[in-house]
Amino acid sequence: MAHQQDNMLHETTETLSEKEQQQDFVRVSLVSLASDVFPDSQRGRLITAGVAIVVALLSFFVIGAWASSPETYADTIASLDAKRDTVMGLVGGSTGTSAAITLLPGDVGTPIAEKLLDIGSDFAIVIGAIYLEKYLLTVMGFAAFKVLVPIACLMVLVSALLTGRGLRYRMMFLEGATRLALFGIAIALVVPASVLVADAIDAAHRESTEAVLATAEEAASSAASVASEGSASDDVATVGSSSAGAETEGNAADEGGGFNLIEFVESIPSGVSGAAEQATAQAQETLNSFIETLAVMIVTSCVIPVLVLLFFLWLAKTILGVNVNVPVQAFAPRALRGVRR
Repeated sequence: MAHQQDNMLHETTETLSEKEQQQDFVRVSLVSLASDVFPDSQRGRLITAGVAIVVALLSFFVIGAWASSPETYADTIASLDAKRDTVMGLVGGSTGTSAAITLLPGDVGTPIAEKLLDIGSDFAIVIGAIYLEKYLLTVMGFAAFKVLVPIACLMVLVSALLTGRGLRYRMMFLEGATRLALFGIAIALVVPASVLVADAIDAAHRESTEAVLATAEEAASSAASVASEGSASDDVATVGSSSAGAETEGNAADEGGGFNLIEFVESIPSGVSGAAEQATAQAQETLNSFIETLAVMIVTSCVIPVLVLLFFLWLAKTILGVNVNVPVQAFAPRALRGVRR
């Protein structure tokens, strides 16, 4: 047991040392990049500062205006509006079916009706997520190219103006600028990319969604029909019971044939009960379809945007933390030539 714990401790130590070596390699690489991109000559520093200023102005006035305009995302907004209309149709279908099921005789359909009503309220979460994505399209573009990227360029500008003894600070500013710029690009792309992925999933389930709406309409119609038949049967039963005595006295001598009103009235509840059971089973099937559709909508509208953002952040981290199997010491003499003075 102790031997296993020692092995686990040794593996953990090796993993941590590999991560530290990877982080050291990234830092040294950034220092080397800072040394090469930002030379100590005044002319080189001025060129780098000018490039940073130009990129910041282009990002703020050109790319930022384009990325924060709703016309840029016309196709994406149209897709979100179509999804919103679909969800609104599902809300109306679940609410209408719930109201129709409550009309069934007795309390047979009450639990199903309540669950359908709850699902209708759950679809409000999906609608809220759709509106949030719609608003974040322009907000994220504004934040990325009018705030984060200009700040990153400002940090590059400061790094370029530092002298040779400030190489440590150059590395710090360059690393922060790179991370900030990559994060800004990631949040600007997250909503359009998530909508593309969601559209691919919705295209595979579009037929099933249309089938759910058709099933809900059929279930509501069936429940309303059963409720109407039940109301009519109650009226017939009332009339039949009031005339049952007269029918019995008038046909006492004629026991064999003809239409028997009493038997007809007694057979009405069983017929209505069978139709109610059929409508309840159909409502149960509709409920299952709504639950499946709600799950798909939550995945496409709530889960996928989060996963896409995490993917972009992981990709940015991977780009900054790429592991090249080269010793850090091989880069230290050249990269840190200005640090150890």
